[in-house]
Amino acid sequence: MRVFIAGGSGVLGRALIPLLRTAGHEAIATTRSLSKFARVADTGATPFLLDVLDRTATVRAVVETRPDAIVHLLTDLTAGDSGSNARLRTAGTRHLVDAAHEAGTSRMVAESISWVHSPGREPATESDPLDLDAPEPRQTTISAVRALEGAVQELDDGGVLRFGQLYGPGTWYSTAGRFGDAARAGGLPATETVTSFVHTSDAAAALLLALGWGRGTWNIVDDEPASGHEWVPRFAAAVGAPPPTSSISGDIGRPVSNAAARAAGLTLRYPSWRDGFFA
Repeated sequence: MRVFIAGGSGVLGRALIPLLRTAGHEAIATTRSLSKFARVADTGATPFLLDVLDRTATVRAVVETRPDAIVHLLTDLTAGDSGSNARLRTAGTRHLVDAAHEAGTSRMVAESISWVHSPGREPATESDPLDLDAPEPRQTTISAVRALEGAVQELDDGGVLRFGQLYGPGTWYSTAGRFGDAARAGGLPATETVTSFVHTSDAAAALLLALGWGRGTWNIVDDEPASGHEWVPRFAAAVGAPPPTSSISGDIGRPVSNAAARAAGLTLRYPSWRDGFFA
């Protein structure tokens, strides 16, 4: 297939492109910066300069390239600003879906997030309702996720992957990442909040598989949701940080089930963050 990757210069795009190439697909990867063209080309994709917040340019890009599938990996994590990310999920997704309609491309796989449900003890599945009544700034995030997922599934083969917290090289959860720095500075306490993780290599493998799954929503997380009391000490050790302090966050979080993706053929290289952190 000819695959158009929106946001292809990011961590997930760079992990996915070699898998696409090995499987015999052609990859076109967008970036907003000319300075990232070499990075994209080195992965084996054709770089394409595009700001998806420009609707006209986005429609033109997709119509010109006529992809068989679009992979939507757009995020804005530079400033840790939920508002900028929400804008990409709403306006950016809308422009991509409109472009897909114009180009006659019915297949899209989009990156979403798995921490979208109300706190609880039972593992969340894809059919559980979103936490739409959450206070701000979480409400902005959840509303943007609903907009993204609804827009993508206007397409006949619109698939949504709700990823757990991504860890691995280049992510916030890495030695050189935001939380690695925080752990070494003593600013990452161990709390009761439950988190579901997924390694970037497993996330990329799921994206490749999902090109054949069709329309639907799947949680892409590892097999072991865990509270901060469990994962933070191990993460700290993996990134060379001292043992963390313990505190109470007031948020129990929510474990997430990956049963649907497992049933669809997902096999995890790192079924648990316990091994993945050190890898």
